[in-house]
Formats: sequence, C-alpha cells, structure tokens
Amino acid sequence: MWRNIASNFLTFLVVLVFLLAGVILWGQNQYNSAGPLDGSICLRVVSGSNMSVVSRELEKRDAIKSGALFRVGADYTDKAGLLKAGSWLIPEGASMAEMTDIITRGGASTCGTEVVYRIGISRVRTDVRELDPQTEAYVEVAEFDLLSEEPKPAEYAEVIGQSDTRFRLVVAEGVTSWQITTALDAIEVLDGKVEGIPPEGSLAPFDYEFEKGDARIGLLENMREVQKIRLAAAWEARDADLPVDNPADVLILASIIEKETGVAGEREQVASVFVNRLRRGMRLQTDPTVIYGITNGQGVLGRGLRQSELRGATPYNTYVIEGLPPTPIANPGEASLMAAVNPADTNYVFFVADGTGGHAFAETLAQHNKNVARWRQIEAERNNQ
Repeated sequence: MWRNIASNFLTFLVVLVFLLAGVILWGQNQYNSAGPLDGSICLRVVSGSNMSVVSRELEKRDAIKSGALFRVGADYTDKAGLLKAGSWLIPEGASMAEMTDIITRGGASTCGTEVVYRIGISRVRTDVRELDPQTEAYVEVAEFDLLSEEPKPAEYAEVIGQSDTRFRLVVAEGVTSWQITTALDAIEVLDGKVEGIPPEGSLAPFDYEFEKGDARIGLLENMREVQKIRLAAAWEARDADLPVDNPADVLILASIIEKETGVAGEREQVASVFVNRLRRGMRLQTDPTVIYGITNGQGVLGRGLRQSELRGATPYNTYVIEGLPPTPIANPGEASLMAAVNPADTNYVFFVADGTGGHAFAETLAQHNKNVARWRQIEAERNNQ
C-alpha cells in the first residue's frame, strides 16, 4: 500500500514539475513577446513611484494584458527596484521585457516636454516643445526670447518645475563668448556663477543636453573641450602651405570666415580670399573685424559702419592693420575651422554680396568694382520698393 502511495505521490510531483515548467515557459513567452500596444505612448514615471503603479498605468492604456505578469517579470529579472523617474517613449508593440528595460535604463527622458535654448546672434530663442508619441515629432507649445523684458509664458514656468523635463542648449555658429555667458546667466535652471568671459573663439557652437541644477561653468568647460578637439583636428588636417603659423591663427581666421558668410557652400571660397590676401601681403579689409573692435563682441552694432570707424586705428580694423587681428571675433563652428585650413584653390582676392544671401567673387579690382556696382543697384531697387 505504501508503495502505491509513494508511486502516486512521485507521479504527482512529476506532473506538478511539468506543469510549473509549462507555466514558467508560458510566462517567459508572454513577457518577451510583442505586446498589444497599437501606437507609441509617452509614459511618465514620477519620483517615488513603483512597479505596481506603473503596471496599473500600462494596463489602463492597453499596453500590457497582465499587470501581475509584468511585475513578476520585473522581479524575476531583478529590475523591480531599478525604476527611473522620467518620461519614457514606449514604442508600438513593445514587449513587457522591452518596457521594463526602457523604464529602468535611466538617462534623459525620451519623450514628454523639452525646453530648447537657442543662442543666436540677436536673441536667445526659447522653445517649449511636447513630443507627440504617435508621430514621434515635437509640437511647439510656447516660444519667446529669453532675454526679453516681456513676461515669460506660463507654460515655461510650469515645465521647468517638472522633474522629467529635458533641457538643451543650441549654440549657433558665430556668436561671441559674451553672448553665450549672458544667455547662460539668464537660464534659471542652471546653477552657479560665471566669473569673467571665456576667451573669444574658445567655445564650440554645438547642441548640448543638460539637466536642471547643472553648473554653468560645467557647460562652458564642455564647450571649451569640444572646441579644443575640433581645433586640434583642423590643425592636423591643414594644407601644407597655409600662411598661418599656429592653431591660434587658424581660430582667428575661422572666426572671420564664420562672420562673413552664412552660406555653407561658399565657406572655402571666402577662406581662399583671405588666404590669398595674406599670401600677397594685402590687408584683409573685412567689416566684421571692425565691428568687433567697436562692440567688443557685446551685442549687435545695429547700424552701418561710419567712414571714421573704417579709418580709425584699432587692433581690429583690418582696413588699417596688416595681417590678422589679435584675437578671434566670434566662436567659429567646425565647418569654418576646416575651411580655414583647407581653402578652395582660387585666385580670388575680393568678394561682395550678390543679393541672394551669398557673394560674388573676383580676381581683379576691375571685376570687383563691377560686382560692387551690381550690388548697389540691387540695394537701390530694394529701397525703392
């Protein structure tokens, strides 16, 4: 009798083991298989939340079929205690395993609200944007000039107080170090003070992501490091016969190129004009350097140059001085650095605006005078409209 009982019990254990194994395999399959989500969603996880709260939200939004299985899977993979606060983009058809990985991985939020500070020549445009999970494109909520005395939009005040808001700083090519530090001082989510203005040209125009509470000086150090790397790469790739002696001269030349043209396709041609002039011992005769000598890079001149200013003997007046000015006149981007060391192979020594946003180039003064006359005619026609 005991033998029969033992045999039956053993059979029961074997069946139970097979059943448990089947349940585990089924659970693993459900946890790792594509989920029912028929469109991307933005899942916000608040600070102090837990997997129970998250699983209920996912069930509510039809992203998962079983909150219990989601929680068991998170426990089984040792991720239940790794939940990260933020806004996370959950893609269409994501499995529970993929969702768990997304909300425990950390890093910057991948959806929700983003504030972008764009440091430009004349303003610091600030965009408040929301990511549409369905299109995965940002929709503008508010836009304003950070340095304006006008009240800031209510939407801005609201989102900068949220823990999952993303922040980006976009520095345009050709802005000055004063403009950058002035903008950083106005960004209230940054911390600390900036003592003094970094050397002109030492900050790299780029797209920088940062977090609330980051130090202003830390952002500036990042900009310096990027510019240092870019300048070293440009110097390494320079043409052999350039009329510049060191990387500092390259930085100065690149800043002049940056301020003279906003057309990407003609940077190398503009560079060739200045390189040819340096080779021939001609003065550079470029207005942006004169303007920098007047403003010291602190804002926009806002008017045309006077004849007295073009004749004035200042270190930045390239109509008067020989060679390059003593420092850069702005922070050049990577493309202008490369144009400075790899200029186009031309005989151009003159250029003037052509009315399209670009320039007309010339090898001789006679041709240049014709281009200037054409430009003045275009200006006159525009003024008469």
